Amino acid sequence: MTSGALSPSAASAAARPDTVQSSLNALVANDGIPAALASVVDRKGRTHHYTAGVGDLSTGAKVPKDGQVRAGSNTKAFTAVVALQLVAEKKIALDTPVETYLPGLLRGEGIDGHNITVRQLLQHTTGLPEYMEAPVFADFPAVRYRYFEPRELLDGALAQKAHFTPGAKWEYSNTNYLVAGLLIQKVTGRPMAEEIKRRVIDRIGLRHTYIPSPGDTTIHGPHPEGYEREVADGPLIDYTTMDMSMAWAAGALITTNSDLNRFYTALLDGKLLPSAQLAQMRTTVPAETRGPGVRYGLGLTSTPLSCGGVYWGHGGTALGYRTRGGVTEDGRAAAVAVTTAPTGAASQRVEDAVDTALCR
Repeated sequence: MTSGALSPSAASAAARPDTVQSSLNALVANDGIPAALASVVDRKGRTHHYTAGVGDLSTGAKVPKDGQVRAGSNTKAFTAVVALQLVAEKKIALDTPVETYLPGLLRGEGIDGHNITVRQLLQHTTGLPEYMEAPVFADFPAVRYRYFEPRELLDGALAQKAHFTPGAKWEYSNTNYLVAGLLIQKVTGRPMAEEIKRRVIDRIGLRHTYIPSPGDTTIHGPHPEGYEREVADGPLIDYTTMDMSMAWAAGALITTNSDLNRFYTALLDGKLLPSAQLAQMRTTVPAETRGPGVRYGLGLTSTPLSCGGVYWGHGGTALGYRTRGGVTEDGRAAAVAVTTAPTGAASQRVEDAVDTALCR
């Protein structure tokens, strides 16, 4: 064989399309998603970044590699970590009623803070109704740039009837994490966003992650534009800028795929929580509405992999963006972001892209 020639096996490997890139390409080509981004840490600890599609439909700009996105409910994992750090510091107890820390806050039809524990907030087993179903959000374009105080959002939930008795079952509700954010503020005496920055973001060096300040409607770093259809089959509308106070401790975070991988890896490696609190976070209940075999802990989900085992993460959806991903016990990590919130089969194909990245 002449020097520098590829062996047959090496040549076929070089010609074989990358399965992660192929999955992102398919999301753009087949599902009408403007852009898809991924960051993957492989079995040898190497990081790979991927992009597909167009970063800005109006200009045709490229998708920035590892660009910032609105990470939606991944924020809940950050909020839960801070709450569990406070548990470790004995400032909060998981099985103590919320009423102990926030007296008189939770009152409504079938709602009483005496009967709801901190654990149930973080686990989504409170029965608290969803504040995003309040009438004010029926016309979303009208409130896109409106600033909301957390208590104003909570009032929208408390005007509704409890969905079930606390502890009776699991049901996802953003309201739980509004209350968790208020609890963090009450116990620490500091703004929730500052506690997340000090206790999580700065602690593990997430250089591209932040919670927007009041009135900040932009994304600071290089980013793809985010799009939504306001009506089914309608045109894609640019929703990149908006006031994320409406999501607050439940979903305001801006970050990158690689920072999400760093966060979940540091979390599982015990760099953010003592072992006792990490074990509580990873103690799960069935959450089948999030997918077959999915289980929910305290701000953390476990999702089965087609190649065996599970990955730990959370995922998030904000107008214009969806993020999915997590890490495995052996150190693999993958985060995928798309620049619209797909539904139906397309939504499942985003989940499948994570599975492809972790199982390849």
